[in-house]
Amino acid sequence: MKKERDFYQISLKLLLKNNNGEVLALKSVDNGSYAGYYELPGGRIDTDEFAIDFIDILNREALEEIGNSDFKINPKPVAVGRHLIPSGISKSGKDIHILLVFFEAEYFGDEIKISDEHTDHKWLDLDKIELEKYFKSGILEGIKMYLGK
Repeated sequence: MKKERDFYQISLKLLLKNNNGEVLALKSVDNGSYAGYYELPGGRIDTDEFAIDFIDILNREALEEIGNSDFKINPKPVAVGRHLIPSGISKSGKDIHILLVFFEAEYFGDEIKISDEHTDHKWLDLDKIELEKYFKSGILEGIKMYLGK
């Protein structure tokens, strides 16, 4: 049987850390693939962004999701994860496989103004919470890799 190569969309995610070492987590909407959990700022690369620097894409996504916040991104990825958007909730009606690439960023202040893509936000100390209560799927996988767990 001939193997078929999988097709992945790419999503860039920020581990945005404040001066207390806490990471910004965004509460997912109730009808999304992360419903009931939190995720991280960031998102998928658009079709016209193939030649755009990853940091510029992350800055665009952060502006869309958390407003004009002041932060600096480390350009070296720190973790990866995989996420499935099931066919029942995807716009295409097909399963969507997503490869998440995580970048660490230092947050310098400004008010977080979340978009309608999320319902709330929290700053979380990843070493002091039960990760599975807040995160699932590729976000959980990437955070565990980042933490060395």
